[in-house]
Amino acid sequence: GEKFLDIKCRKTGLAPDCAVLVATIRALKMHGGVKKEDLKTENLKALGAGMANLARHVENVQKFGIVPVVSINRFSADTDAEIALVKEACKKLGVEAVMADHWAEGGNGAADVARAVLKVVDSGKSKLKFLYPDEMPLIEKIRTIAREIYRAKDIDVPKPVRDQLEAFEKMGYGNFPVCIAKTQYSFTTNPDAKGAPDGHIVTVREVRLSAGAEFVVAICGEIMTMPGLPRVPAADSIDVGPDGRIVGLF
Repeated sequence: GEKFLDIKCRKTGLAPDCAVLVATIRALKMHGGVKKEDLKTENLKALGAGMANLARHVENVQKFGIVPVVSINRFSADTDAEIALVKEACKKLGVEAVMADHWAEGGNGAADVARAVLKVVDSGKSKLKFLYPDEMPLIEKIRTIAREIYRAKDIDVPKPVRDQLEAFEKMGYGNFPVCIAKTQYSFTTNPDAKGAPDGHIVTVREVRLSAGAEFVVAICGEIMTMPGLPRVPAADSIDVGPDGRIVGLF
């Protein structure tokens, strides 16, 4: 969400009228300490603890001036008590949580989510504001994201990385937004740190300039970025034969 709002919206002039936060009770219980093999068992205590993660995401969206709606994607093992807990917790956060059962019911199962979104859109309450100004130094943009979104105490930037950021600025790219590349499983750079941790340090081990896309990528922690395609992609060999069978998959 931060990347879309701080980069995409900044560059295109888009201003969302609503943001949908998709959550599952399974994921919230995992953030509350439940092991994967036990996620189908009702656990209100763990679910309550895991709500800290969803609350953090709600707060982060609100930092941008956008009103969120929480869509709870339903699984068959979700209990009425668990659903009620999430809805009540979201109510205390000042946001609406709506069940989405489109896996079982198709489009009709997501109709309530659509109505909740339209309600927010029609209210006109969302007023987009960016996390940092264009003129802020690149290293401070990284620090701002780390502190405001990930709730880090600070960032650790080795001298070679600081020198590279300064070089980007001297080349005229200092006004670019920053794209943080880190694990998606945690607010920290440790994928095993669940919930809503704070006070941690975000280590920036590398920075890359994407001059064409007009942003600077900060590689934080251990993360593999998306590999590029080979000279001849496998898709070039995939086709549908005259008999209607797909060929070229193997």
